[in-house]
Amino acid sequence: MAFSKTFPKSSDKSVYPKWEEIYLSEEEERNAEIECRERNIRIMQECIDDAKGIVHEKRLLENQNLIIDVARSLFEKRASHEIFHKENRAKEKFDKENKK
Repeated sequence: MAFSKTFPKSSDKSVYPKWEEIYLSEEEERNAEIECRERNIRIMQECIDDAKGIVHEKRLLENQNLIIDVARSLFEKRASHEIFHKENRAKEKFDKENKK
């Protein structure tokens, strides 16, 4: 099933927006997933490096479990999830279609 998102479209005839549903093609959706995956891997690598720095700076007992726990916490705060990327892609498509 294709990803879709609804956006408000203003009109000169009414103060109320008309809602327009935008669907991503399979290719657009897959591209958003790939972009998200690559970004999340990069973010997780940065989080692991940051976690190592935090553990070292605070002179905590360095073990992998602590580093991974800290990295996971950082990742949860930083990472954008697939739905965010798909919604952004749908918004870009909506803006492009309504720019005409």
